[in-house]
Amino acid sequence: MAYEFEYLNLLDSLLQRTAAANRDGIPALAQKLADTIRSDRIIHMFGTGHSHMAGIELFCRAGGLGPVDVMLDPDCLAEHGARRSCALERLTGLADVIYDQYVISPGDIMIITSNSGRNAVPVEMAARCRREGIWCCAVTNLAQSQACTSRAPCGKKLYELADLVLDTCVPAGDAMMQIGTAKTGPGSTIASLALLNTAATEALKILQAEGCELPVFQSQNVDGYDNDALYERYGDRIKNF
Repeated sequence: MAYEFEYLNLLDSLLQRTAAANRDGIPALAQKLADTIRSDRIIHMFGTGHSHMAGIELFCRAGGLGPVDVMLDPDCLAEHGARRSCALERLTGLADVIYDQYVISPGDIMIITSNSGRNAVPVEMAARCRREGIWCCAVTNLAQSQACTSRAPCGKKLYELADLVLDTCVPAGDAMMQIGTAKTGPGSTIASLALLNTAATEALKILQAEGCELPVFQSQNVDGYDNDALYERYGDRIKNF
């Protein structure tokens, strides 16, 4: 299907590429999500800069999974200044400080989103997961990350430390369009959200087939629904409830 606008056509092509590139990765993540939910454990989401939006998408939203904790640290977000957050996501040691602020227990898992996968904080967060025995999925631009150098002292990139890698398949620099001298039309956020929501819905299908309870938030703006049971079930383990 062709759209009137170039960006929408490019998004359509991007989603087709991500579906093909992650044909094995999406079911693998879906199974891990289902196993985590069935075991009454927590799914932790982490990202710096714009990559944190994937965590927001999965956290405490209508139609979203109940046992999701989003790791929101103001030092890694633009709310206190974009240049400040860009500098801090390269700061070694910060990942451990953030990790220690959350209740992350054996059997929990973590999904880390970082399109470049090269900065110290997401890389060191994945390294901490490995040390703690926490299963970790990376959502990253694999081709760009493989081609760039690491900014972490360990010399590793995110995809090298994760147990599973999902590829956003966007061009290097996250720009799908050229308008004059400007590269624009970012696609990584939409690709990341599509991959993660697909895995989440496939996980629910697995649990439904097994006859398991489906811990899913419903819209607070539709009469007749109540999410209190989910808040009570997971509230002592999810910091940002």
